[in-house]
Amino acid sequence: MRSSSLVALFAVVVMCLACGGPVSSQEAPDAVSADPKHYSVAFENDVIRVLNIRYSPGETSVMHRHPANCAVFVTDTNGTFVLPNGETVPAAAPAGQVQCGDAEVHLPTNTGSTPFHVVVIEMKGRQTFAAAQ
Repeated sequence: MRSSSLVALFAVVVMCLACGGPVSSQEAPDAVSADPKHYSVAFENDVIRVLNIRYSPGETSVMHRHPANCAVFVTDTNGTFVLPNGETVPAAAPAGQVQCGDAEVHLPTNTGSTPFHVVVIEMKGRQTFAAAQ
């Protein structure tokens, strides 16, 4: 994505956040329906959904949600998340790392120089990871 496109996308996100207030996990769209270019379903049943997530360098998604989940980093991953409150947080992990956490709403960007691949196991209907254990 061109830098001018990223600046424009960032401006739109900031305006949406400023005008609409915080985005709750119920208001944000689902990752797969919001961004099928980067998110695909590998497996799904009534308990879990497994997603393949792939981003090329510099690619950005849209603000979206995930229920409680575990992420398995297939490749080294370098990125950022813009949160509904406008905060930007780093999102980096080495290949092979596993991270589990609560439901979240974010807008990811691959800030690295290589593509990344992450497999996410979402726990349907769960807001907290602890409740799923």
